[in-house]
Amino acid sequence: MGSVQRAMRLLESVAEHEHGAPAKQLARETGLALPTAYHLLRTLVHEGYLRRDKGLFFLGEAAERLSSSGAEQKRRSTVVEALAHWRDLIGVPVYYAQYRNGEIEVLCVSESPGNPAVEEWADFRETGHAHAIGQCLLAQLDDEARRDHLDRYPVQSITPYTVRDGHSLLRRLERTARMEPVTERQEYALGTVCAAIPITLGNAAATMAISLPAHQADRLLAATQQLQEEIGRLMGTLAISISI
Repeated sequence: MGSVQRAMRLLESVAEHEHGAPAKQLARETGLALPTAYHLLRTLVHEGYLRRDKGLFFLGEAAERLSSSGAEQKRRSTVVEALAHWRDLIGVPVYYAQYRNGEIEVLCVSESPGNPAVEEWADFRETGHAHAIGQCLLAQLDDEARRDHLDRYPVQSITPYTVRDGHSLLRRLERTARMEPVTERQEYALGTVCAAIPITLGNAAATMAISLPAHQADRLLAATQQLQEEIGRLMGTLAISISI
């Protein structure tokens, strides 16, 4: 345990020196005897946590991977906490999704026993034409990307309310204003209504969405407006975090 603590102190000390630091300076800053510091520094270099260049020590690839992983976990935690807050505040399950590498990806869902999420009974990636999340993401794509997606995942009937063909869907998407929420009623799952709000992430297509039982459909508009307002309040923080 003592060696681990000393090694961590050395890593922390190296991290404070953007342009590197020599072993003597690191030993002095950490209060370690020079032979001990040398031994630990060599071990950290061997394991990839540090690198040595012209007598100076810098953080290595292994340490940078740890830092990157920690930052990614923190960003994801921010999104998870935001969705859980909105779930409890509005009383609906909340979803976060992106269009990445030609696919619809639902990256986070926040639900509770009283507000369960929609069951993915048909693959979300293949049925983007039928649910609000997919329609919202497809509406944000350019014409070529949109048609490419529908060539790979043709429109098909999921419920009696699903849009009937690709031409009808394209006309609907073309009429959707850039930042306008998208709603669907029982097109993906009978007994469920959904709304999806487009999120601006540079050139990336993203969305936050909610769902409600069909018998609560009269709540959908107000709940969607409330979520929009909440997203607006946190957008500065989320703009970085939602690239999970």
